[in-house]
Amino acid sequence: GRVGIITSGGDAPGMNPVIRYLTRGLLENDYEVIGFKNGYSGVYKKEFTRLEYDDVAGILKFGGTILGTSRFPEFKTDASTREKAAQNLKNLEIEVLVVVGGEGSAKGALALAELGINIVLLPASIDNDIYGTDECLGMDTAMSTIVESVDKIKDTASSHDRAFIIEVMGHKFGYLALSAAIATGAEGVFIPEIKTDVNELSRRLRKRYMEGRKNSIIIVAEGRASGYEIKDLLAEHDIGYEMRVSVLGYTQRGGSPTFRDRFLAYLLAIGSIKAIIEKQYGVMVGISNGKTVFVPISDVVSNKKKLPFELLSGVETLKWED
Repeated sequence: GRVGIITSGGDAPGMNPVIRYLTRGLLENDYEVIGFKNGYSGVYKKEFTRLEYDDVAGILKFGGTILGTSRFPEFKTDASTREKAAQNLKNLEIEVLVVVGGEGSAKGALALAELGINIVLLPASIDNDIYGTDECLGMDTAMSTIVESVDKIKDTASSHDRAFIIEVMGHKFGYLALSAAIATGAEGVFIPEIKTDVNELSRRLRKRYMEGRKNSIIIVAEGRASGYEIKDLLAEHDIGYEMRVSVLGYTQRGGSPTFRDRFLAYLLAIGSIKAIIEKQYGVMVGISNGKTVFVPISDVVSNKKKLPFELLSGVETLKWED
């Protein structure tokens, strides 16, 4: 049989390892592997390449995706675009399409499934915001980048008695910001899920400044506010420190995948090959308590992921004075 692969939506470190493990694992099981270029756009435009063993050599250590990815809004808005894409897959005799992507990609996958296409979805999102899986591809690498960046910023902040407001990714989900705040010993965090008491934070920052502490770090999820908005908010209170804003931006999406993301790619690839062999379609391969699980894509799309309690309770630990 023939299996198609696409990487869709925002790219995430770990997409290349997943392409490699999937391609080689499928070839071992006598499947033919077709890689479509630039996500759903490649399925619609029939831009694809046949993937052989050597095509995926040496890509484990690279961020991004060799297949390319794109946002393809027509796919979301236009039924005839989806129908043509589905027809292309049928004409090419693609038995299963493996979709590696985030929330938007899951909606596209569900739409194709409803048009009779066999789909297996793999969760890739640096925001870690996909329902039905503990971990998404790319999150660990993004977190490592953020922690390293914050540590470096802390060094320079100490030299100048500054408070740095660091804006990280996280569209509607505060996972990255809150985890980074805990991991870097930040003094405050702003995320969509929690209301931060600005008066209380300002008092603590002022107290730190008066005690002669050299720096303070506040982490902001972009989905809650911009770093500059938070700077203006804190400027209304006299915190003492000179404030600087740092927007980490796209550095968070790039970089060589960490061990965790490579290993996660391996687990997800093994899980999807199992799903394909067993003909379990219309599912996302997720990770739950370290094991792969199959979750109906309809559940993934219709539910919102919540921050785990252990993480939310970590907000209080930001207030511990070192």
